[in-house]
Amino acid sequence: MSQNVKIVVVGSANTDMVVKTVQMPRPGETVLGGKFLMTQGGKGANQAVAAAKLDGDVAFVGKVGDDVFGGNTLESLRKYDVDVSGVGVEADTPSGVALITVDASGENSIVVAPGANAMLAPYDVTNATDLIDNAEIVLLQLEIPMETVTYAAMLAKSRGKKVVLNPAPAPKSPLSDDLLSSVDVIVPNETETEILTGIRLTDDKESWNDAVKAFHSKGIKEVVITLGSKGALYSDGNGIVEIPAFKVKAVDTTAAGDTFCGALCVALTEGCTMDAAITFANKAASIAVTRVGAQRSCPVRKEVV
Repeated sequence: MSQNVKIVVVGSANTDMVVKTVQMPRPGETVLGGKFLMTQGGKGANQAVAAAKLDGDVAFVGKVGDDVFGGNTLESLRKYDVDVSGVGVEADTPSGVALITVDASGENSIVVAPGANAMLAPYDVTNATDLIDNAEIVLLQLEIPMETVTYAAMLAKSRGKKVVLNPAPAPKSPLSDDLLSSVDVIVPNETETEILTGIRLTDDKESWNDAVKAFHSKGIKEVVITLGSKGALYSDGNGIVEIPAFKVKAVDTTAAGDTFCGALCVALTEGCTMDAAITFANKAASIAVTRVGAQRSCPVRKEVV
């Protein structure tokens, strides 16, 4: 196992099958699409690759199937110098697959078949304890079983690591206090914020205050809410800081949030202030949305600095 890992990402790995189309089909409608692209994805793997392409020292803890998709996933992660010693191969189980439709404005619609991702268990995280012990940050999302997310957060917290949670995809039920009390930094978007807090973000800044207070009341020290083309909000409990986005023409927003999270963690491990880390992450995400695909759209370091 690598002794130089600073970021451990525990999460999902998928093969993304992407179709470009002028407009999303309505229920029961068939539309003629355009370009088809098959590439590596999954929120966890995306975040690991995003961080690695920005020169972060990264390990990925996840699970793939014993099939061609799983083999391609491992090959791709290794190509980007991600430590895959924490990735298990599940026999007789398909790897995760995501079906993605992208419309003319760059907005997407995604259906995920989790496959082996659903088999990632707490004991798999326990087996990666050496990786976690050598890291500074453990980054989590919600495309794997919730008990595994919670266990990973609690284990990392107990070992003195900074726990960063991207609560995506948006959960269907409230997150447990055990999970939230183990999180140091939460990074939701506007939709996830509304689902988790019951507060809809509007131009009225009172809604911003109410939302961040709701997160802080769960014991979370730092809140970063991403706002897409409007940038991001940051709170450490002492007021809200607005950090603007970089203006670009979006082509595909598929991995924007994942790129943001990976970049944020890289900057934090390099000693940046949160304001500077968010600016760095905003720039990385703004580059990602100008390209089609997930991991292939994540920028390299020289494009961001």
